[in-house]
Amino acid sequence: MMLITWLLQRYMAEVQSSEMFMTAKRSVKTGLIASAIVSSWTWAATLLTSTEMAYRYGVSGPLWYASGAVVQVLLFSVLAIELKRRAPNAHTCLEVIRARYGRGTHFVYLIFSLVTNIIVTAMLLLGGSAVVSYLTGMNVIAACFLLPLGVIVYTLFGGIKATFLSDYSHTLVILIIVLYLVFTVYTSSPHIGSIERMYDLLQQASLDNPIDQNAGGSLLTMRSVQAILFGIVNIVGNFGTVFVDNAYWQRAIAAHPQYAVRAYLIGGLAWYAIPFTLATTMGLTGRALGIQLTDAEITQGLVLPDACVALLGSAGAWICLLLIFFAVTSAASAELIAVSSIVTYDIFRSYLRPNASDATIIRFSHASVLSFGIIMGVLATLLNLTGINLGYLYKLMGVVISSAVIPITLTLLWSKQNKVAATIAPIFGFVAAMITWLVTTFGLYGEITVETSNQNLPMMAGNLVALFSPLLVTIPLSLWRPDNFTFDATRNIQQVADETPESDIQHQQRQEQKAQDEEEERQMAKSSRFAKTASMLLALSLFILWPMPMFGSGYIFSLPFFRGWVIVSIIWVFFSTFAVGLFPLWEARTDCWLMCKAIWNDITGRRSRNLLPKVVDPSMGIVEGEEAVIVEEKKF
Repeated sequence: MMLITWLLQRYMAEVQSSEMFMTAKRSVKTGLIASAIVSSWTWAATLLTSTEMAYRYGVSGPLWYASGAVVQVLLFSVLAIELKRRAPNAHTCLEVIRARYGRGTHFVYLIFSLVTNIIVTAMLLLGGSAVVSYLTGMNVIAACFLLPLGVIVYTLFGGIKATFLSDYSHTLVILIIVLYLVFTVYTSSPHIGSIERMYDLLQQASLDNPIDQNAGGSLLTMRSVQAILFGIVNIVGNFGTVFVDNAYWQRAIAAHPQYAVRAYLIGGLAWYAIPFTLATTMGLTGRALGIQLTDAEITQGLVLPDACVALLGSAGAWICLLLIFFAVTSAASAELIAVSSIVTYDIFRSYLRPNASDATIIRFSHASVLSFGIIMGVLATLLNLTGINLGYLYKLMGVVISSAVIPITLTLLWSKQNKVAATIAPIFGFVAAMITWLVTTFGLYGEITVETSNQNLPMMAGNLVALFSPLLVTIPLSLWRPDNFTFDATRNIQQVADETPESDIQHQQRQEQKAQDEEEERQMAKSSRFAKTASMLLALSLFILWPMPMFGSGYIFSLPFFRGWVIVSIIWVFFSTFAVGLFPLWEARTDCWLMCKAIWNDITGRRSRNLLPKVVDPSMGIVEGEEAVIVEEKKF
């Protein structure tokens, strides 16, 4: 990643300003944004918890995990385009809140956003360190600190662009590994080797160890009461980790307005294949091969490594280690940039140094990345010592952060929400959710412990109250004294001024951009309508229309139906590989060709080494040297 950053600076004339470091000049195309979304959403939990659900509940577990976590990304496409329309120069979602409501409300959401980043980071390192320690024998505390180390280095050098490029490479590797595991299980494994053999083994496993509250005790049914309870917890909790996590807002900010909606829709659908296919394959493999684990080991996420080892021996351990490493590091990079942008723009630039220069902001951003990287390791170590594991934190996150989802959404979508409502609603929701969660735990089990509070019913109650109770505050207060906000203040958020003098070409480009703004606004309005329709239809299809009728029918899969189920999951992985593996390369084909040509000319001595560094116009990539070289405007 460091080498790629250097190559882009040398051969594509990219200057690492604060705007490039944090927003990639707001010009990233569909494929790269989509792959970044897939990578950011592929946590350790995506691989480990989804496989755990398949092991616990059978085929229903992966579907409820994938459907419950894809809805938020699809619906976020609406907020992505609205952010482009109503705050085109924002660096974080919190800047929009400050511009609309002022300091007090800004402080409330600042806390919620940072807590979200802390929880996500903790889950990344808890799951990653547990698997690394389990597979290799490495001290778990060492794993907590060593996992983010390389991420800190390349993020410091390349900023969000290096994050996007690492996201792309990591996502491609993960998808290739998923395909390898799927074809191993269903074609070449001596333990299973075919879909028919898997079906027979699962039927026998269902007879030997029937699943409580599954139709017929079978692993091959969508009628699973505990799985649907988890699905509800999953969908509610993940609204918080998408809508309140600044990492997803940053991807919307970095996207070119023309590509934002498509990127989120494609990214969400491409991501779906990873938990659905991987968990269906490996979680069921664990059951088919009779792998026995304690409840604590299952909750730690150890089903996937054990299934890989049982399937492939030491090669399976290596493959699982690679999967977890790539998932943890790419998502951790997104969190590093997200926290750095919040600390830089919403604390340092907002309250400490409003007139800070571009160079000062860059230095502070680097310090923020380094500091939070160290804090990540400390936090994961503390949680390991307290005994809190990945599964517990995954269910709890919605109780803690989802009360901010509706108010932060209405900030962009509803002009009537007033300052008082926006400030009180998330606090009220958080308090109500915590009380509901703990009271339900005590009422059902007679005591409040880590084990009892981790059960599905108390977690579901707390998550639902967290998401929906803010409506009881924000709607009455806003209708009582509506704000009638025009969004002019959010449109006036300014970018950090570039300290290099403006060239004639840049001035001309700025004037032309003003003339294009009106047409671009019409296009974004059209994209907004499309996003609302498409995201709602896809969300309803994946969470309601597909799984609910199968849950209601109590159908136990026949062999032909199970065969079709597996084939659909494999086709979905191929679609994802094309969408976020090959499509970004096609979009960047011109830039890749120009860079390869420039490198070859350097190697063969046909190009002056001082040719490209003499930048005349960094934004357009126009450089000077022995002869004029024009590089296309980079919307990479």
